[in-house]
Amino acid sequence: MQVPGPFDYERATGVEHAIELLDRHGEDARVVAGGHSLLPMMKLRLANPEFLVDINDLGDELDFVAVEPSTVRIGALVRHRRLLESDELADLFPIFRDAEKVIADPVVRNRGTIGGSLCQADPAEDLSTVCSVLDATCVVRGPAGTRELTFAEFHLGPYETALAPNELLVEVRLPRRGAGASAYKSTGASACKSTGASAYEKVERRAGDWAVAAAGAALWMSDGHITDARVGLTAVRADDAALVRVSELLRGSAPSEELFREAGAAAASACDPETDQRGTAAYKRHLASELTVRALRRSAERLGVTERV
Repeated sequence: MQVPGPFDYERATGVEHAIELLDRHGEDARVVAGGHSLLPMMKLRLANPEFLVDINDLGDELDFVAVEPSTVRIGALVRHRRLLESDELADLFPIFRDAEKVIADPVVRNRGTIGGSLCQADPAEDLSTVCSVLDATCVVRGPAGTRELTFAEFHLGPYETALAPNELLVEVRLPRRGAGASAYKSTGASACKSTGASAYEKVERRAGDWAVAAAGAALWMSDGHITDARVGLTAVRADDAALVRVSELLRGSAPSEELFREAGAAAASACDPETDQRGTAAYKRHLASELTVRALRRSAERLGVTERV
């Protein structure tokens, strides 16, 4: 039987109390909410914390989705199920619902949180790509106060974030750069003014599994041309700097199948997947290209420009 090593446990009564506990126990402490990533690792002895800080009672402070004129704020304790079912969030950022539909299963979605997903920093984790594509800002609080990090600053690499041992991710902020999905529908690209859309595409071995490969994309358009674009890849060891060049390739052009195929090829060149039980490197690179095309195509369709692609 696989069982965790010995540990102590305390249920935090507030954000400041959680930070106090983390500060007191240092690197020996870990935060637990849904526990779907941490507890399996503890059972396998891949993680051996001596102290767990349970933040499930902090809903009043950390469980919220606040839609503001220029920003959407999501508390770190928001569960996957709420992200999936939020019509308001899906209207503004369709990529969230796309991704949440293919994250694990109802049991995991009922308990897992956005904060836990982002802090785990698993390279095959879907919401990290979503937040990267949407230019998210991570708000972190510790004994010294609050600091805001771009997602690139927060997510340092596989299983590594910029969180200090005594800091807690408290919310994620997403800039609102265009109209919501309900406003995307139009008779053509020329009718869209400063609008944006997004999408997520994933291939997995079975429903709810980690990605073999996945791609997220966001497009912003004005007067029939792409004013800005973002592409993100999951589980294929993407080079962030190279993905920036994919965005530059798309910017300033009218959406078309040819353009998206070119972007897909560039995305494939921007990753370095490894061969494993989920597939060969060549297969994953092919998926990176094809899924990028699909995500861009669906984003364009949500902008009402299907005649262009």
